[in-house]
Order: sequence, then C-alpha cells, then structure tokens
Amino acid sequence: MKLFRKLLLVSTFISIFNCQASDIAIWKETANGVWTITVGKPEGYNLTNELEFTPKLDVINSMGVSKIPIDKEEIKFEIRDGKTYIRFPLDSLEQIYGLGLNFKSINQRGKVKRLHVDHFSGKDDGRNHAPVPFFVSSKGYGLFINSARYLDIYVGTGVRKDSKHPAIVRDRNTDKKWSSAPYSDNLEILVPVAGVELILFTGENNLDVVRKFNLYQGGGCLPPRWGLGFWNRTPAKYSAEQVLEVVSEFKKRKFPLTVLGLEPGWMSGSYPCTYDWAKTKFPEPKVFVKNLSDQNIKVNVWVNPGISPNSTMYKDIEPFTGSHTEWCGVIPDLKMEQAKNILNNHLKKTLLDIDVSGLKLDENDGYDNWLWPDLATFPSGITGEQMRQTYGSLLQSTTNKLYKDQNVRTYGLVRASNAGTSSFPYVLYSDSYNHKEYVTALINSSFIGVLWTPEVRDAASGEEWVRRMQTVCFSPVAMLNAWADAKKPWDFPEVEKEISFIANLRMQLIPYLYTAFADYAFMGTPPVRAMNLVPNFDVKENIIAGKLDGTNNPYAIATKKEMNNQFMYGDALLVAPFFTGEKDRNVTLPKGKWYDFYTGKLVGEGEVIKITSSLDKIPVFVKDGGIVPMYPTISTLTAEKLPLEIRHYGQKASTYSLYDDDGNTYNYQKGEFTRINIEVNIDKKGKKIGKVIIPTGKKVWSFKQYDFHFMTDVE
Repeated sequence: MKLFRKLLLVSTFISIFNCQASDIAIWKETANGVWTITVGKPEGYNLTNELEFTPKLDVINSMGVSKIPIDKEEIKFEIRDGKTYIRFPLDSLEQIYGLGLNFKSINQRGKVKRLHVDHFSGKDDGRNHAPVPFFVSSKGYGLFINSARYLDIYVGTGVRKDSKHPAIVRDRNTDKKWSSAPYSDNLEILVPVAGVELILFTGENNLDVVRKFNLYQGGGCLPPRWGLGFWNRTPAKYSAEQVLEVVSEFKKRKFPLTVLGLEPGWMSGSYPCTYDWAKTKFPEPKVFVKNLSDQNIKVNVWVNPGISPNSTMYKDIEPFTGSHTEWCGVIPDLKMEQAKNILNNHLKKTLLDIDVSGLKLDENDGYDNWLWPDLATFPSGITGEQMRQTYGSLLQSTTNKLYKDQNVRTYGLVRASNAGTSSFPYVLYSDSYNHKEYVTALINSSFIGVLWTPEVRDAASGEEWVRRMQTVCFSPVAMLNAWADAKKPWDFPEVEKEISFIANLRMQLIPYLYTAFADYAFMGTPPVRAMNLVPNFDVKENIIAGKLDGTNNPYAIATKKEMNNQFMYGDALLVAPFFTGEKDRNVTLPKGKWYDFYTGKLVGEGEVIKITSSLDKIPVFVKDGGIVPMYPTISTLTAEKLPLEIRHYGQKASTYSLYDDDGNTYNYQKGEFTRINIEVNIDKKGKKIGKVIIPTGKKVWSFKQYDFHFMTDVE
C-alpha cells in the first residue's frame, strides 16, 4: 500500500549484522500514540504496501494522549545470521491477545506460534485463516510486525539465563508447584529476514489500542445495508430455475432473504474456474440477476484463485501467473497491474455490468497439498511464501477497488486475510465446523482487524440448528450455506418458529448493527468484540490443575478456562450463546446494571449470574441506558422508508448517534450521511422522555417515524 508507506513509514534503514541494533534503531511517534521503528533493512514487500487504503490519522490524532507503558530500553533487537530477533518484556500478570484468528484460545500467553496463512487444522499453532502479526497487551499497548514472512512468536515460553525476573528452580520429585512451563518474562519474535518494520500502538485502554490499529489500516468497512440482512447460499450445481424455486419458497414462507449466493456451478467450469457463466444452467444471466434484483435480493458468486485454460481470459492473463497451479488452474500474480487489470476487466464485464453484488473468494488460504508451495515463483519476484501470506489480502484489495470505482459498495466472503484489510468489505469463514470454536474465533477476530462469521451448514438435531442460527444472527454475516446438502432454514420443522424468530430479529436489528459498522468505519471500533476490550472489565481466567496421565498429559499441564462464550455486539448488547446440550450457564456482567433484551427486566449489576436454557431465545443483555433502534418485522430491504422502534433499557438518561446514508454507494465518504441524535431524558418525577434530533438541512434515507419503547419500568 504505497500511500500507507508514504504517510507512515520511517525510512531509517540500518544495515547491521551480528550485532545489537537497539542503540541505533529509534522509535518515532508518527501519530498520536503510534510509534514506528525500522530495524535492519526490511524487504521491499510487506503485508500492507500493495493494498489500497488510507490511514485515518486525523481520527487517531483526535484521541486521548497516551504513552508507551513499557520501558523502551527493555525492547531488544538483534540481527544475526540474516534474521531479525525481537524481544519485549512481560510482567508477571500481563496477558497477550490477538496473533491471529485463533479458534481454541483467547489469551495467548504461554503459546508458541508460527504465523502462517492456512486452513485451521485444529490447533492454535499460528496456522489459520488470518495470522495477523498483531498482539494486544493487557498493559495497554499493541504491536504490529509488518512482514510478509512466516513469523515465529514465543509468548512467554522462552526462559532466558539473563532474565530480570528468573524462574524459580523446582524439583519435580518434591515440589508440588513444579511446572513444565516455568515462568518466562519475555515475548520473543523471530523474523526470518534481516530487517523489519514495527508499529506500536498505545491507548487509554485496550479498545483504544485496537481502534488505532484499525484506523491505521483505513478504519473498518461499512457494508451496504442489504449485506446485514439474511443470506442463503444455494447448492453448488443448481440452475437458474432451481435457484428461483428456492427464492419462491422463501417468499412463500415470508422468511427473510437479502442475499442469494451461487456456488461453483454458476460457472461453465470450476476447479479450475472459468469465471464465465454456464450457459446451460444460466442461459440469460442478466435476466436472472435482474429478476432477483426486482425482488430486492442481491446475488453473490463463488470463485477461487485457479483460472482454467478454458476461461475466456486465460490467454491474456497466463503470462502474469505463478509457476504452480491450483487444481490445474493458473494463479494470477496480483502484485502486477497487468494481472489485476485483466482480472477486474473480466469481472466487470461478466458480473458487475449485470449487477452481481459481490464475491465469495474461496480456497485462497491453505492446504499445502493443493495450494502453491513455498518454492513457487511469481513474475513480480514475490516468493511463494510471501504470496501465501498476502494473497487473500490482495484479492480483497483488488476486487474492492473494482466495486469502489463503480461507486457501488460490496460485501463478500473470503477464506484468507492478514493485516491491512480492516477497511475491505469481506468476512472470513471456514470449513471447520465446531460451534464453540466458531464463537471463540468470533471473539478473537475483534483483536486483529478482521471480520468472521460462524456460518450455518448442517446440524444433528433441531436444538443444534437453533443454537447455530442464533449465533450466526449475531455475527457480521447472517448466513445459511446450503452448498452441499440443500438445507433450508425450516428443515427442522420442530424448531421452525424459533428459526423464523431469530432471522426476523436479525432484520429488525439492522439499524443498530449498521450504526455499529459506521462506528467501525469512522472510529475503528469493532462491531463484535471480546469482553477483554470492554474498558474497566476484569476478565477472570480460572486455572484448572492438570491431571497426570502417562500417555496424554505426562507433565500434568494445567489449562485455562477463558471467557470465550460471551461477547459484545455493538456498544449496548452483551450476547451469551448456549451450545447444544447446555441446560444452564454463567454470564459475567460488566460494571453497572444490565437488563434482559426481551423483557427489559433487571438481571444483575457487575456480577456473575446463572441463566437457564430456553430454546426460543439466545440470551442477550442490555446495559443501563442502552438504546437499541429497530426496524419492524421485514423479510427484505427496499428503498422505502420504515418506521423505527427506539428501545430504551434501564434507568439512566442516555444518548445515541443513529447513522444513516443511502446504504449503497461511497457517497458517505464525501460527507453524504446523517447522524440522528436520539436522547432519552428523565424528568423530576421519573418520567422518561424520548427525543429525536435531525440536524438542520440533513437528509434521512431510511426512517419515516420514530416510536419510543421504554422497556424498563420506572423504579
């Protein structure tokens, strides 16, 4: 990302080998609470310098002043044997979050990772869909390592002889406190090249640290409004006629639908991909897309990187592809303008010109046996390893620019991502399908500037079907992916009512969620976020003693019970999903009073509460003074203005900045948007009074009336 480099890169290159670099490399504050340092001589290609985004320095500089909370002299750099070694100090109680889209853990202290773009293999070892080399420390800072190489991170595992806080020597034979993981007071990073750029972020709290990291990457994305509705992906080989039958059934049942996804069969050939319509199944694609558009349903289509010799663009793009193929399809070198232009011209002619709304960028993440190997070469000179680390990012940047050039917002799906992508309108997904791991990934996504969806595909029971659908309807994309088995939302008739309720609730919450995404775009605040990012919230982690097992646990390694089953959804809502088979669970409430979303009744105040399972509703709680704007029950989105129900919870007077724009174009970046101020005040008699203030001369696109609903009775 060339503009990014011009604005923020400190070009103090240090060519030092086999010596300490800390005395020469200098931290420089390039924005409020943002420090950069260049150690050695970084490679010309990194994670961000080919991506299209503009840092929001004005917003960063408007935030509170913050200092680096650690002694810079304790941060060590060394270049040795053509590699860069970095060491940060760790306090005894300091915790580390981030370092990729982890599925099993939130606190990464005590972990060893190799950050490597890949499909999740079942271990939090650094190989995942988005191994973003950014971590957040509980001390109030974050570090971004801007290298497109596989990075080794030792998070409080290496015990040094020169430690300032040495571990206590214990005898396993006699000391019950002996541990196979003795105390380590450092976080060490190995970059396999002789130089790297580091960017350090500080803030008044961990949420501010994450916000600055996101703003540094251009802020978050603002999807088109329709992207926040309900999605359904149809089976892989369905024809236009079969797809329209699915849509007809959705409408007959009055089930929400805003996006229809086409899987590989829309193309004349896939694995490898032709990127051309299959004329036998879709004889008139323009008519097909218009038919759906007339019903206010957008079309999203699947692709993967490998381009078939049978594609109409193959001859033009082949000279600009890598040495290895994917399922016999050539891989465009997206660092080259020629490759990007050929791909985008084809996509424009084939898809955008007939109003296809977006893409599902599949299979650009991993599985070493079919993706290009690290020894692959590309005509731009980028190595196979570097291309592996950035290909998903390049695809997002390239295709996002294509839509942006048309002044049309898109919202799509992607299987691989990395740093620099927070402003791109793509949401990660996976083929792995563990519900609890999906929620852990959803929580972890908030630390690293990516979006993640726990898509629904199948279930073993009606209960599981409901629990998965409830979670997905509180994620960045609410989607049923029926590509393999033609599943319908109502396929478990015993819970059809519950499924309909949660899908309709998703549609009702669009004004609230759209505002949360506007805060992501303008202020860098993740729309879905971990409890660890709630200011002044103390996340308790329970250590469970390890039980000695000569085969499975010979060192009696302890485990941590983390807060991986609840999260914030926007600023006011706390979501606490149930998993199949659970009859009750604990919920930890932050400070202040909290209220039940559905009834408005007080549930607790800064405490741990126990709730019992109810199949019909996912537990959702609202903070005192929380304001939640909601649409009426709708099955699709039109250009028609809708009445707005404004719910207020609790006893606090409060305000809410409701966001509105045209919902489709980038005109909001030119100032064409409105922040509608909603106030709830309480008079001397305790009566609640609601007020809506529309700035003079500002346009309203989405709402035609405002009805207050005070959910909590006056005490």
